Amino acid sequence: MGLKRFKPTTNPLRHTILCDFAEITKSYPEKSLLVPKKRTGGRNSYGRVTARYRSGGHKRMYRLVDFTRSRLNEKAEVLGIEYDPNRTARIALIQYPDGQKSYIIAPLELKTGDVVESTVEKDIDFKPGNCMPLAKVPLGTAIHNIELRPGKGAKIVRSAGTSAQLMAKESDFAFVRMPSSEVRKVPVMCRCVVGQIGNVEHDSQSYGKAGRMRWKGRKGNVRGVVMNPVDHPHGGGEGKSPQGNPHPVTPWGMPTKGYKTRKKRKYSNRFIVRKRGAKS
Repeated sequence: MGLKRFKPTTNPLRHTILCDFAEITKSYPEKSLLVPKKRTGGRNSYGRVTARYRSGGHKRMYRLVDFTRSRLNEKAEVLGIEYDPNRTARIALIQYPDGQKSYIIAPLELKTGDVVESTVEKDIDFKPGNCMPLAKVPLGTAIHNIELRPGKGAKIVRSAGTSAQLMAKESDFAFVRMPSSEVRKVPVMCRCVVGQIGNVEHDSQSYGKAGRMRWKGRKGNVRGVVMNPVDHPHGGGEGKSPQGNPHPVTPWGMPTKGYKTRKKRKYSNRFIVRKRGAKS
């Protein structure tokens, strides 16, 4: 894939950098793998706003992505690479010998016509798109779509351009280095997919104008310091004033801007060997 820049005929185009979609080989999704996706507008079941600055956006259909890869020891052919409006990564449409089709997250080097396979006990090639337990993956391999419990489906490392690295194996656990630099213990029987996820230049995009984010269902986010005191603890003051609060807070008084919100006794702390951002 690559990035597309525009002639600066307008101010938004001057700063717009978008994907050229060169890797997309299939224009329309598979109808049998689509389900309707309802928009909430950031509201919960009581109709109250729980996630601010969400509204509108283009209508979408959800693509049923197979994160479990439950069809074992069966080779599937890649029919095409598609765009998915619900995630940053691209998806690949694969077809099994009996004609069944499914979607998977598209790795970086996966192309139309390639063959992918999933296994638990059988030895298969270490090539992008193949799914296997961590116990069978060589050390140092780049992996993604990692399970946290065997058979429960991939839960982590699913975004565009991301990959984790298998660092070591010890008894029943494998030590995996996450994209955040966190080192975590994962059971060796959990499965993963070999390779790095495609669309690696997603973070280099610049949408150029606020309207493009409105198409995605995101409204503009207003700073607290420009609000009135009734609307935000940082609001008020004569003219343009700084935040003034030595401890920045949310509109509801909770600490923010660097305040750690992770529970000190979270159940998964025992699986974390090295925290992200920790000095070595």
